[in-house]
Amino acid sequence: MNATASTTEPRIYVACLAAYNNGKLHGAWIDADQDADAIREDIAAMLKASPELHAEEWAIHDFEGFGGYPISEMEEIETVARLAELSGEHGDVFGKLWAHLGGDDIDYAVRVMEDGYGGEWDSLEDYAANYAEDTGALENVPESLQCYIDFAAWGRDMEYGGDVFTIEDGCKVHVFDNHV
Repeated sequence: MNATASTTEPRIYVACLAAYNNGKLHGAWIDADQDADAIREDIAAMLKASPELHAEEWAIHDFEGFGGYPISEMEEIETVARLAELSGEHGDVFGKLWAHLGGDDIDYAVRVMEDGYGGEWDSLEDYAANYAEDTGALENVPESLQCYIDFAAWGRDMEYGGDVFTIEDGCKVHVFDNHV
């Protein structure tokens, strides 16, 4: 299940540290949705165009389009490229998920996204009601009694009990299975 697409294409602003340390601003916005080698080539081109001789060092001074994951100044370029790819594939929620999981194991985050994503919902209550219907949990409950089921409480119990975890995104909530 794909999440809402990212509203901003992933990119990084890479600054030349030789220029920066000499009071000059020199850098470039670089498309992060390309392979790591192409990003490195763009960084090398930015450094070559630096007003400072022997410009070799750089840092990421800004970023956008990674969904909520804070890209550090010295983030590995492989990680930047992989995050951009995954943000393109899964939307902004992937960056939020990776940040929620601590930003340590990108392969685990991919597994959670692909195998445990329960979708984007208006509320955890809506998720619980849909879950009950999809799993057949209401089959033996007479229709006249189904309106008395407290899906808000059931949803909270699912989260508090560790069955799911959520990531809030504005007025929506993304639900993930905690047993992936």
